Amino acid sequence: RRAGAKQRSALFLRQSASKRPTVHLSAMASRMGGAPVMVMNQSVQRETGRKAQLSNIQAGRAVSEIVRTTLGPRSMLKMLLDPMGGIVMTNDGNSILREVDVSHPAAKSMIELSRAQEEEVGDGTTSVIVLAGEYLKLSEPLFDRQMHPTVICNGYLKALDDAVKYLDTIATPLDINDTSVLEKLVQSCTGTKFVSRFSNMMVTLSLDAVKTVYTEDGGRKELDIKRYAKVEKIPGGQIEDSRVLKGVMMNKDLVHAKMRRKIVRPRVLLLDCTLEYKKNESATNIELTDDKAWEELLRIEEEAIKDMCIDIIAAKPDVVVTEKGVSDLAQHYLVKANISVIRRVRKTDNNRIARATGATIVHRVGEIQDKDIGTECGLFEVSQVGDEWFTFFVDCDQPKACSIVLRGASKDVLNEVERNLGDAMNALRTIYLDPRLLPGGGATEMALAHHLIDNSKRQEPMIANAYRAAGTALEVIPRTLLENCGADIIRVLTQL
Repeated sequence: RRAGAKQRSALFLRQSASKRPTVHLSAMASRMGGAPVMVMNQSVQRETGRKAQLSNIQAGRAVSEIVRTTLGPRSMLKMLLDPMGGIVMTNDGNSILREVDVSHPAAKSMIELSRAQEEEVGDGTTSVIVLAGEYLKLSEPLFDRQMHPTVICNGYLKALDDAVKYLDTIATPLDINDTSVLEKLVQSCTGTKFVSRFSNMMVTLSLDAVKTVYTEDGGRKELDIKRYAKVEKIPGGQIEDSRVLKGVMMNKDLVHAKMRRKIVRPRVLLLDCTLEYKKNESATNIELTDDKAWEELLRIEEEAIKDMCIDIIAAKPDVVVTEKGVSDLAQHYLVKANISVIRRVRKTDNNRIARATGATIVHRVGEIQDKDIGTECGLFEVSQVGDEWFTFFVDCDQPKACSIVLRGASKDVLNEVERNLGDAMNALRTIYLDPRLLPGGGATEMALAHHLIDNSKRQEPMIANAYRAAGTALEVIPRTLLENCGADIIRVLTQL
């Protein structure tokens, strides 16, 4: 029977090649006399056409509804349980959506959108999601009129180009050396957040940090907050005790109790090699026949460590910081030479110390030169804060890296303050790179909406409706701000 089926299917394929009829798959299979041919996996849920478009719109709206109440100065915090069982209390759109577990592809891409906004701009994650949800919502009536998705997108994209041009005309330039204007700017950023009551303190923290890290080199601006402005959270104390250090701090203690804990104007040497006897890469076995040879072997190991230490001591450093381990013998030699040692420091911390003290990270002990030693640090100190020991490199002459010490009552509060501070610093970073301002509080969105709705009358009839919808969607920002503070929405919007 199987042979017969094969012949029939071969005959069918030859016929179909000559006639090229359009045959439905299952119909084809039944003619072949076998089971229906399954192209897609049967357990996969597949939606196409109108149904898929509507489900995408609903998923996008569902995500934007989650974060709508967290927009603006009267916003509410959300409390989420993270997978580890801790609580996340925040009104930062990206932090909320990061914890939300979604299975719908359209909702997933909305969450990616807030993440992209967080990385590029640093703030405005909630507004982006609310806007995107509104754009999806307003495309639904357009689908009902049988408009093609590409036409809707063309209308939206044309509106986007016009909106950006219009924004360029209403933006006001600003002088980044004028601290009072920058302070107002940061206040409007932190005013909608949990730290709004400590707003003044946040302003000074973020301004100090950004000014420290900002470098301009031959017309090229560099402002890498992520790498060079590290936030250290220490539970306990008051939030008012938070400060920006003129240098770097890290959660490390000295390797030996007798080392100096406070050095003024230290010479700092940074290494990323071990101060231990180096094992070779491949596994080697040594067979010793003579017991004297064993002692000789140990002596050679000790000699190797001693040579390393002699090379280090020759450079006359006061502090040695290494990313790898330090053996007991090396500690012994270095204590004798009155050198303080810190080991197993993170690569990122080492880079920050290098920027703050002007040192160069050395990869081999034999290659240390005098110019690699950092001399720009004013004070090296190891002191206890709370229960733990911290190492400080502070009072640097030109610190191009800094640490921000945050104190607060509990871990959850500290995490939220850190997120808010990150947003404030990112807002400043964006302004430093492109110093122009637009009015906030939904004013810009309302003006844009007005401009686009007015402009839609002059568009091609094909895309005019989508273009107008793009303008109307922008009204969602002032509307949401009004909803969140319980105002009379319709009356105030009409006045606007």
